[in-house]
Amino acid sequence: MLRLLTAGESHGRALVGIIEGVPSNLELNAEYINHQLHRRQQGYGRGGRMKIETDRVEILTGVRHGKTIGSPISLVIWNRDFENWGEKMAAEPVKVEIEKVLIPRPGHADLVGKYKYGYDDIRNVIERASARETAMRVALSAVARRLLSELGVRIGSHVFSIGNAGYKDREELDSMLAKMMKLEHGAEEIAIEADDSEVRCLDKSIADRMIQQIKRAKKLGDTLGGIVEVFVTGLPIGLGSYVEFDRKLDGQLAQAMMSIHAIKGVEIGEGFRNATLFGSEVHDEILLRNKKIVRPTNRAGGLEGGITNGQPLWIRAAMKPISTLMKPLKSIDLSKMKTIEARRERSDFCAVPAAGVVAENVAAPVLANAILEKFGGDSIGELKERYSREAFFGSTVVKTQ
Repeated sequence: MLRLLTAGESHGRALVGIIEGVPSNLELNAEYINHQLHRRQQGYGRGGRMKIETDRVEILTGVRHGKTIGSPISLVIWNRDFENWGEKMAAEPVKVEIEKVLIPRPGHADLVGKYKYGYDDIRNVIERASARETAMRVALSAVARRLLSELGVRIGSHVFSIGNAGYKDREELDSMLAKMMKLEHGAEEIAIEADDSEVRCLDKSIADRMIQQIKRAKKLGDTLGGIVEVFVTGLPIGLGSYVEFDRKLDGQLAQAMMSIHAIKGVEIGEGFRNATLFGSEVHDEILLRNKKIVRPTNRAGGLEGGITNGQPLWIRAAMKPISTLMKPLKSIDLSKMKTIEARRERSDFCAVPAAGVVAENVAAPVLANAILEKFGGDSIGELKERYSREAFFGSTVVKTQ
């Protein structure tokens, strides 16, 4: 089973990560991971940090001559901005006086983190609670994504809405997405198309409205959130389990999504909308066509009872507006216990497009673990042989390429 650990601070020397449990002989190189890191840095509305950092990973261990060797894989991403923060973020004590941050931002971990860990400087919270951590999480998750691709599992995402600009016609959108997922690269076709847009939106007219929303937020010194959708194709029936709460795949995926910074809501399919409808309008009928079991709809989002049902997996995640505002809300100066404007930190105005890329990738280790749990294998060859023999899609057996 895969285990992931990340370490590092936003302006520290580097971000470091370890992923354990990757089968041997999986072809892997830094460029594959760097492609996902590059995608994460894109999107209209990103802040000045993206102009400084060009995230690239170094593979330190666990890979030899382009193939995994079964041992823990360790990665590092060097923070270029560290050269401007050397004394402020030095590991050893420094002789110069460093200004302490004592004004928390509403909506951030600043205040609660200070009291939880007993800091006299909120900078310690800011550094680790920063969404910069997702750079390493994407890098590690890209390794799991590479494993899934060997089995024909493909992941993609797009931005459904930013602020109040978004899709109104669900039926038309679903028809377009279904056609894309039937193409050569499955759900990944959605990501390829979305990446051509500054806001990762598949509809140009809606994308233009999203950009206008972000421009307005910038002008007001404000921020915007939105909704992203993640799709996965190529999953067999039977991943996950209903026998114990912590083995339910939908619960594991929801946890992965909610662990992304600023994500405050997760649904499988249109879970919240489905809660307003009759059951007859929600559940997917089970039909027999040409002696094969088919599902004419996918309102369940590819999961029933915590188990994959062979339909495309469909996850929706809602991101709140970023908590750092250029026109700050009220807060308190903890050194004087007086009301004051919240602190400004260099930040994005909107990171919804990047959140979709992060969401794609953090889903990968969850799905890879579900596959490893069911099929096992210490090498990629052994895993593929078991998978091709035992994985079922409806009434047919899947054959890996």
